[in-house]
Amino acid sequence: MTSRIPRDSRLRLVRPRPLAAAPGAVNQRRPRRPAPRPPEGTPARSELAGTARSLLAGAVRVALWADTALRPGRTNANPDGKGTLSDETAERAARALGLTVTQVRADWDTARLAGLVEVHGDSARPSWRLRAWDRDDSAVLRGWVALFDAWSLAHPEPAHLDHAAVADVVSALPQVLSFLQLSAGPVPVEQLLDLLEQRVTELRTERCEIPYGPQPEPLPDARPAEDTPLAPLLDWALTALASVGALTYGAAQATLTPLGSWAVWVKLEQICVAAQSPAGNFERSAEDMLRGCAQLRPNAARDEYRAWLAARPVGSAVTELLAAARGDDALLRGLAFEALRVVGAPAEPDVRAVADEPALRPYALLWLAEHDGVDPEDAHEVLTREEATWLWVDTAAAVADHGEAPMLVRHLESAVQPTVPALLDEVRSVGHPRTVQVLVALAAAHPDPALAKAVRRAAFQVHTGGS
Repeated sequence: MTSRIPRDSRLRLVRPRPLAAAPGAVNQRRPRRPAPRPPEGTPARSELAGTARSLLAGAVRVALWADTALRPGRTNANPDGKGTLSDETAERAARALGLTVTQVRADWDTARLAGLVEVHGDSARPSWRLRAWDRDDSAVLRGWVALFDAWSLAHPEPAHLDHAAVADVVSALPQVLSFLQLSAGPVPVEQLLDLLEQRVTELRTERCEIPYGPQPEPLPDARPAEDTPLAPLLDWALTALASVGALTYGAAQATLTPLGSWAVWVKLEQICVAAQSPAGNFERSAEDMLRGCAQLRPNAARDEYRAWLAARPVGSAVTELLAAARGDDALLRGLAFEALRVVGAPAEPDVRAVADEPALRPYALLWLAEHDGVDPEDAHEVLTREEATWLWVDTAAAVADHGEAPMLVRHLESAVQPTVPALLDEVRSVGHPRTVQVLVALAAAHPDPALAKAVRRAAFQVHTGGS
């Protein structure tokens, strides 16, 4: 899973990011689910982040070297679309860092899996997570969780293992990890193997695949996935999870590390959040899910996005989110792009493709700027004055539809224009379809009679096409 630092998805009415949507503004008195507490004995987040920094120190070192020595988009990757290091670059890094080429490649692959670098076409660039590494514990923990999620890629299975059986084991491992987390101590591998075999059998029974049409002849030495022993596969999985720091494995038993236990608890909590959603948002369409998330606090909304994304292919999920963003509701537009931030790199081609659509362009440009490593606090600088004004109107429309009058008045503070007359002149010129409604709502909400009159006059001029 790809993710960025935690951000507040509610409407912001002051710069530099005044343009996100406002789920928290709809109903400030709504009872909220109390923040869940991790299991007793879980280390503090700062301590967990310290452990994660230690585990990823090599990956960070290689990523920082690449950023300094190569600069983004030059020769830091082969032109193969995978962001792998060329032989020449790997040897250069090994000499500079005092490592072997094998160590450099391993650390580079870890950096990619942890989101410290992001692949763009045939090059790789440092991510915002790398920029925030020393000062943001949440960025560090999310980076390690991304590596934890990719454990089967960080330590690929041996070539002789059956691919179908490997896929079954990867699908069954969450239940094994949940059992380890609940056990809160060493568990014999034999017990884990029994649990794995039960879960794999359940998955195959639920799938109940019946082949249709002519089938290819089986290879002479091939055996059905159902006949593949699971003990070697469990050994591979536990070894892989140990390699990323999620557990310790030896003496015929396995134990989750504090970091691994915390990560499994976080994922179980995300499932609980989605399950406790009043409307069952993770099972609904993108538009309905976003409307449900408008009532949630930012962290709960992000959990809901993740649960919703996990239940469907990434490609179709991104398509659904962009379709919701194209609708008439500006609130959903902002929330859709917050959900796309959770998607991360896989959404880049689709977001880049909609950057020419006027209604989505400002949102897409902000998304792409952050994705390319621009600090979120500075991302608004990629917008032209006209684009920023258009987005100001769009956000005002979200407030007018879903927020309260005082919020609309405070929204004036977030405009890039230095004066209200200048704002009104530019608002009239950008051609947003909701301009009249926004100005009328602002005039009705503002306590200054003179300013309200000027805003009403501007609304009338837009409505009649006058100047």
